[in-house]
Amino acid sequence: MEEALRLSQKQKLAQTLSPLQVQYVRVLEMNGHEIEEEVSRELDENPALEVDPFGSGGELVADEGFDESAEQLQLADYRSEDDIPFYRLEAHNHSADDKAYEPTAVAGSGSLMEQLMSQLNQMPLSDKELKIAGIITGNIDDNGYMTRSVTSIADDAAINEGIDTDASEVRKVWDIVRTLDPPGVGAVDLRDCLLLQLKAKDSNQAVDTATEIVEHNFDLLSKMDFDRLRRVLKVSPELLRDAMAVIRSLNPKPGGASSSSNDAEDKMRQITPDFVVECEDGDLILSMPNRVPALQVEAAFADANVEITPRTTSRQAEALEFIKRRREDAATFIKVLSMRRETLFRVMTAIMKIQKDFFVTGDELALKPMILKDVSELTGYDISVVSRATSGKYVATAQGVYPLKFFFSERPKDDSDASVHKVIAALKQLVEQEDKSSPLSDEALAAELQSQGYDIARRTVAKYREKALIPVARLRRKA
Repeated sequence: MEEALRLSQKQKLAQTLSPLQVQYVRVLEMNGHEIEEEVSRELDENPALEVDPFGSGGELVADEGFDESAEQLQLADYRSEDDIPFYRLEAHNHSADDKAYEPTAVAGSGSLMEQLMSQLNQMPLSDKELKIAGIITGNIDDNGYMTRSVTSIADDAAINEGIDTDASEVRKVWDIVRTLDPPGVGAVDLRDCLLLQLKAKDSNQAVDTATEIVEHNFDLLSKMDFDRLRRVLKVSPELLRDAMAVIRSLNPKPGGASSSSNDAEDKMRQITPDFVVECEDGDLILSMPNRVPALQVEAAFADANVEITPRTTSRQAEALEFIKRRREDAATFIKVLSMRRETLFRVMTAIMKIQKDFFVTGDELALKPMILKDVSELTGYDISVVSRATSGKYVATAQGVYPLKFFFSERPKDDSDASVHKVIAALKQLVEQEDKSSPLSDEALAAELQSQGYDIARRTVAKYREKALIPVARLRRKA
């Protein structure tokens, strides 16, 4: 067999993203805090990038001649003098021995495990029992429920911690943990959790009836079968109603009330709007609070001649290549930030145009059906660009701060002008006005909505009901 080398041409069409496009797509989906961190990182890593001191409308922002005191800086953080707390305006013109009050941030109450161990440390327990209690509390989840069996915990204590114990000793400590605050902690399931909370209450007729329901008739309670509960318990409707009120007052997630470290972080985390929309005499004014400083290419890099000549040494060529690459990276990043800002502005302008009635009136029922395609047609951007531009972004209005995704809603039907918000509002009103002893089923709700002009199917009603966090009919039933 003869082998031969052949040279042939082949035409192939492929679409690739340039480095500029890749970086643009990445920064577009960043929110305000993320883009600030990205700019800070680029400033640290790229010596060719610097802050433009005259980039904010020609106003000097450099720190030359800076002479503001720390107190003036703190006062400048408030929007107006009315927002400044009284203690910031106090004149501390006292003697050196006087003490001036200065508010300080204090730590939260700690995680659920820390709260439980703090209570256990105040009890007359041995060192061995405290170690076992530490293992037990470590196996309680954020909702307050036990995630391991007593036998498994005894094995863990013996194998991993070297504690000579058995299941009966672990159960003794576990029973102590189940008496701690918050009531219901250490339960194995919902029924056990409710019983622990009921046992912690002072005994009366309603509490005793509620305990009987949860302990011996939990299946009827889960079905909200009040007729059978009355017959089984042989109680009056009034007493059953009081017992159900006690049960509804219980917390199904006792651990959720604790201030864990994650909860503390969530409370510390704040939303910073990317847009501000103001209405003046029916006209909308859009502004974008820019917390990102204006950037420029550093002068030495911008003016450097990076042309390589035959007389250029390898070391010089390497240095020139570094200058050229860093200068191009800086110029690209500056352009990407400009493109991001322009894209966000155009997308928000399109949203304002479609949802103008809402921004003027503040009425959620004035929201029109809007999908990504509608904004795409107004801006000329691809749907994926609009999706990235609206993801994780917020707008501040006179009525409050809203995520941009709030303004998007599908049409219940293609030929319908009603938004999902209108349908859900009508659905909530029907549920509020229904007879609680005989709640409306999804089919009945669909029929009522159709009589109001909303032509939607039962499955759509079920979807909107779940979206509005409205339980099914049997769970809405009250005695």
